Amino acid sequence: MCGIAGFSQFNHVEGDIDTLKQMGLAIKHRGPDAGGEYLDQHVGLAHRRLAILDLTEAGNQPMFSADEQLVIVFNGEIYNFLEHREALEKDGYQFKSHSDTEVILALYQRDGVDCLQHLNGMFAFALWDKTKQQLFIARDRLGKKPLYYYEQNGRFAFGSEIKALLELDDIPRDIRLDAVYDFFAYQYIPDPKSIFQHIHKLPPAHYMTVSAAGIDIRKYWDLSMATTSQASATALTDELVDILTDCTKRRMISDVPLGAFLSGGVDSSGVVALMANNSDSPVKTCSIGFDEKKFNETEFAQIVAKQYQTEHHEFTVHQNVKDNLEHIVSYFDEPFADPSLVPTYFVSELARQQVTVAIAGDGGDEVFAGYEKYSVDAVENKLRNAVPRFIRKNLFPPLASLLSHSSWNVCRRGKSLLTSLSAEPDMGFYMSNAQIEDRQWNALLKPEHQATLANYHPSTITTDAYQQADGPDHLAKILYTDMKTYLTGGILVKVDRMSMANSLEVRAPILDKETIEFAAKLPSDLKFHEGDKKHILKNAFKRFLPDDILYRKKMGFSVPLASWFRGEIKELAEHYILRSEQGLATYFDMDEVRKIWFQHQSERYDHGALLWSMLMFQMWWHKYAQPESAEA
Repeated sequence: MCGIAGFSQFNHVEGDIDTLKQMGLAIKHRGPDAGGEYLDQHVGLAHRRLAILDLTEAGNQPMFSADEQLVIVFNGEIYNFLEHREALEKDGYQFKSHSDTEVILALYQRDGVDCLQHLNGMFAFALWDKTKQQLFIARDRLGKKPLYYYEQNGRFAFGSEIKALLELDDIPRDIRLDAVYDFFAYQYIPDPKSIFQHIHKLPPAHYMTVSAAGIDIRKYWDLSMATTSQASATALTDELVDILTDCTKRRMISDVPLGAFLSGGVDSSGVVALMANNSDSPVKTCSIGFDEKKFNETEFAQIVAKQYQTEHHEFTVHQNVKDNLEHIVSYFDEPFADPSLVPTYFVSELARQQVTVAIAGDGGDEVFAGYEKYSVDAVENKLRNAVPRFIRKNLFPPLASLLSHSSWNVCRRGKSLLTSLSAEPDMGFYMSNAQIEDRQWNALLKPEHQATLANYHPSTITTDAYQQADGPDHLAKILYTDMKTYLTGGILVKVDRMSMANSLEVRAPILDKETIEFAAKLPSDLKFHEGDKKHILKNAFKRFLPDDILYRKKMGFSVPLASWFRGEIKELAEHYILRSEQGLATYFDMDEVRKIWFQHQSERYDHGALLWSMLMFQMWWHKYAQPESAEA
């Protein structure tokens, strides 16, 4: 796993070798083992290497093709590179290294941009074609690996993280107001936006070409759910086991120590079982726990560790949050507020003490319908279909308004339900899962900013994805929506930044191209069956795991936010949220912010999630929003 950065110089002289080195050093945590640069009159490329395959200098980057007409910097892993290497060798291609990077070069030489159709893995790369005078940049299908780019007035630069771009001179840090709204609604900023006006994300499953003529961005893949398999449930379950076994085995190829994250949930436990069944030595496993029992899953992780006799390691998050939070959050160079970033950082730190590569169970919930919100949504849709549309549209909103000012939880839940039911299914799905309500947002936002955002609402991120889905039913459409939004913008960003902060590579077999394309053809009833979430995945893992793991109530990778703000991080949070003169105070009515803070401290309300978003925004602002604060 690595970090990449660079720039074009077609219309603007951007820098020299020292500039490239500085861009690379900004993301050195992604690749501490080696660094390299390439510069000519047209482009500059920088690379930081975390050596996983071919640990010799032959695997260093930038890497050149045999004729030296192609130069590449690559971040990621290609899991099917060996089969392509074998085919290319039969065609006469001679390789100088044992790396997957060189295979990308060879496939591009043969197929051009269509090489992307052959790559199965997680990747972001930039390939300079001297003959075509064209920079070819691509990102993997689900966006496991990040790629940001800056483009304005003929200037172009790219990097694995924004902090690499900020090493260039005069990069503007104008804030996107709609991205601020997106952040508080979703806890992340959906692609292709970033928090900065002139910095963007290359969307997953897209590539761009950059030349003197300009930039061209195109999609090369999408997930289709239009075709539903007619095979029996037994046959499909057996096929799923075979696919997951193969995808896991592919991810066990490594020239450095390898292990696994083990939470004790279905997904990570199933992956550990598959690893153990295909390993000649004990699998190294790592788990994170909390002092508060309702957030602690380590006892379940221990069951799996004992069953498969893994080399198990645990760490308890208790007095470590306050002392480490500023350092942890600094790895997100745009606002990000999924609270599980904290345990993800610590489990990555723990794993890195033992291994360089960790295999994880990420993706099971989005691909196979594992979240509780899918159960809630199913109930809401039954109610939505049972009540005439006229009543939902005209009677439910005023009823919800009557309940909106109550402090009783039952009234607040009733208000949320009525509001969601008054909307169509796609908008209802957004309303039920948004992290901030319209009423709360409008109370917080200053009037001048409300006028600017008068014609914008973040729900369009959800509803647009829902409308693009070709699935045969509502569940298929919301799974597609989550894979296009929450998975790529939230889950995968969290895992990438927190693992890379510790120079750890994380691989996810459930998110293999073959797994997700197979799952897309499954009938929805096999994913969510009579209230049983991840039904077919549990049946697949039933031959490997006990019922105590498969059918216990899902806990998720949660943290005790409510108590943290009243105890462990209270002083730190109060300093950032209430005493800062810019950031939150730039956009929000601070009297409303203080009201939310004191309501939470009174224990009458639980504003933990909103306060966490405020804290994450303010900590980001302090470090990245303005050049002077970044230097400080």
